[in-house]
Amino acid sequence: MLVISMVIGFEAQRIFRENKHGMDFVALELIRSLSRLDTENEYVVFTNKGPDTACLSEADNLKIVKFGGPFVIWEQILLPRYVKKFDCDILHCTSNTAPLYVNVPTVITIHDIIFVENNPLFAKGYTAYQRFGNYYRRLVVRVNMQKARRIVTVSNFERKRLMDVLKLSKDKVDVVYNGVANHFFNRADREESQKVIEKYKLPKRYFLFLGNTDPKKNTKNTILAFANFIRKSGEDIYLVVADLNGELVKDILRSKGLSKYFEQFHFTGYIDNKALPIIMQSADLFLYPSERESFGIPILEAMAGGTPVITSNRASMPEVSGDAAYLVDPFQVDDMTEGILELSGNEKLKNKLVIKGKERASAFKWDNSAYQMLAIYKKIYT
Repeated sequence: MLVISMVIGFEAQRIFRENKHGMDFVALELIRSLSRLDTENEYVVFTNKGPDTACLSEADNLKIVKFGGPFVIWEQILLPRYVKKFDCDILHCTSNTAPLYVNVPTVITIHDIIFVENNPLFAKGYTAYQRFGNYYRRLVVRVNMQKARRIVTVSNFERKRLMDVLKLSKDKVDVVYNGVANHFFNRADREESQKVIEKYKLPKRYFLFLGNTDPKKNTKNTILAFANFIRKSGEDIYLVVADLNGELVKDILRSKGLSKYFEQFHFTGYIDNKALPIIMQSADLFLYPSERESFGIPILEAMAGGTPVITSNRASMPEVSGDAAYLVDPFQVDDMTEGILELSGNEKLKNKLVIKGKERASAFKWDNSAYQMLAIYKKIYT
């Protein structure tokens, strides 16, 4: 019979949505590991309704509670009610914000504070939805930071930003690194790989860029750097771009007189997480030259599968990649171009980074993250 020490509420609002992104996977992988490793406590996962119900199942120590509603109402009104209904001892909110009023101690994971650093009403490059989300976070985060029992963030870089910008005491902020899911270390068989290649119509040779419209992803400079690489090298290779509209790329190339290189771009749309390891492992290089990241899980996911990585020399990316990636200045297109030229043409360097990358990725395990989180829960409860 299971003897419960704590009932831990776990906010994971978006884990059942079909097209998941970074914070969704962090919450999902963390609760999977906690549920498997922790036999003393019960977890009540509060989530919104969504189609991907197969990604997480109930267990002896894991209960799933689904309820719908607009995000602000879901978090500020409904979530506190359910926390009370299920007699939670603590609440872990996993996505930067938390209810302003809740009857138990809270732990909040702050992935980044870009929404505080840049005023969402005036910052360039955001959609209306992104502006609303950032403005909401900006309104509640300072109250959340004062009321929360512990703040968790995902890198020492971001911890320092929290202390500098929000004036938080270093004693209140813990760093818990993200991990790499096991399937990124595995090599798919030929049949499975072929299915993915056919589904996404992948070219024979390509670099991979997980672009989107978020300004921090540095999409414009990455597009221009790759086009300049093709112009200088004459290589017959494509840039596979995920989750980005081709018309945006056309406009970027046109603005610099590089329109003729548009044919070297291949657009997949959203890539399912189960297919992503195969697509990463088949790439010649993985490009991740973001302007700003609090962690950057895809860096390690590519390394786990043996793909050389080009990433930025800014923010958390040197901390996460260690000496296992080729670093470039994300604000200098010429530097990015030269980085692609250097690494793509240097087999010795590529092989060196592949070896170092696999070793680096293996150091980041979700089980380690879970044990660290469990220690934080226990510290709060006792």
